[in-house]
Amino acid sequence: MNFNPQQQQTIRFSTAGAAIDAHDGEIAYFNGTYYLYGTSYGCGFEWGKKDAPFCGFKVYTSTDLQQWTDKGFLFDARTPVWQTRCNGSTYGCFRPHVIYNKKTKQYVLWINVYDNRIGFRVFTSQHPTGPFTEVAEPTLAVNNNGAVAGLNNGDHDTFVDKDGTAYIAYTDWQTKGTIVIEKLRADYLTGSGEHVKAVTKGNTEAPALLRRNGIYYLLYSDPNCGYCAGTGTSYRRAASPLGPWSDGVKISDQSCGGQPSFVSLIKLNGDSVFLYGSDLWNKAAKNEALANYYWAPLSFAADGAIEPIICKDSIALPLRAALPPVLKVKPDNSSGQEGFRFQCDIHGCIQRSQTFTPTRSGVLTAVSITAFKSGYPDDDLHISIYPADDKGLPAAGKALYETAVSRDSLSWSPQPVTIKPHITVAAKRSYVFVIRSSTGSGCYGITYKDETPGGGAGYSADCGQVFTIEKGRVLKFSTYVGK
Repeated sequence: MNFNPQQQQTIRFSTAGAAIDAHDGEIAYFNGTYYLYGTSYGCGFEWGKKDAPFCGFKVYTSTDLQQWTDKGFLFDARTPVWQTRCNGSTYGCFRPHVIYNKKTKQYVLWINVYDNRIGFRVFTSQHPTGPFTEVAEPTLAVNNNGAVAGLNNGDHDTFVDKDGTAYIAYTDWQTKGTIVIEKLRADYLTGSGEHVKAVTKGNTEAPALLRRNGIYYLLYSDPNCGYCAGTGTSYRRAASPLGPWSDGVKISDQSCGGQPSFVSLIKLNGDSVFLYGSDLWNKAAKNEALANYYWAPLSFAADGAIEPIICKDSIALPLRAALPPVLKVKPDNSSGQEGFRFQCDIHGCIQRSQTFTPTRSGVLTAVSITAFKSGYPDDDLHISIYPADDKGLPAAGKALYETAVSRDSLSWSPQPVTIKPHITVAAKRSYVFVIRSSTGSGCYGITYKDETPGGGAGYSADCGQVFTIEKGRVLKFSTYVGK
């Protein structure tokens, strides 16, 4: 699912219930498993904010492109070296791409950096999830004499041809955004020098290389526009990765609300499906951990031309669905995982609430609420539980339970926040949890959907307990009741 029936962006969650936080990367396929690689923004990375931390690169795995398991970070980016290379005082580090070298039996990771001349660093691992270890700094044919930490080479894609030859397509910033394609050395760790320059005329970035029926395609962002929520996608064709390349053809003016990120080959029943990915950036806002994704197969005409992209709310692929994760403890109540959006407005007097009704009497051992922060709150997130009145809103009087969740423990990406009230609840009697914060800077956010009859979400803006029901809205939550 890309969008809900109202064509609004929806969040993709991992099997652990956290929003997937991997952007400007790719989906790769190795040995029957799909790997989603991307840049993490959840620790609070802001492009251009000098003291913003670098969060690192994450990987998620799936066998059905729907259920994604968080496999952690590709390497430890918390070290002083990586913070110096990639934090907000630099141009940042982006676009992790992984390819497999059958000869060396190594997975090779290329990332875009701006702390050296060439604009890239390279890593190897024996496993597609890492950990990855940095190797010698690569060299490439273009801009290898540029200024250190300058805008030399940027956004890239790595591609392995059927004969095992690998290539890198990258953006030459010295020529204002033309695309270069260079053959890699046999170990895939550096360029060979054999290359073609100016495949595009400029003002482009984010290349993606693929081969179909003996023809090579290069897709790219046209025009280039960092963090733009709606820039174009164009492509060119060639009989060889090193050209000559055709003129460009635009297949989307707005990339389904984002910027093109990757094209991945998927094998389905002997057919090749090319999955197009677009990063739906958060409109260049400070919190790009909230960015979503558009994924759908490309369509080809009989002559091999790529058809104009038609943005689809959802797509069906004939992949065998993976078994859902086995839960150690089943929730007593849960709002599910599909169709949720985000909103960040909890601050000052604005509060949000959610009604829940236990199915059995016992002890409310845990409540999980999917929440996040944006900006830099100066107060913690406060959660209270009240009995519900006959309208499903917090009853007047003292809370049954109250706690504060440290602002430092919350991510910029929506994550389950679990509290443990250990209060007695009665079956079929309704209760309400309330989320609030008096922060005067930044905000706290919730995830919600509006297509749930009797959803039970409430809203208050008066700093008190006067709430109104939001028709059809439910917050993303789970509750657990024990003996």
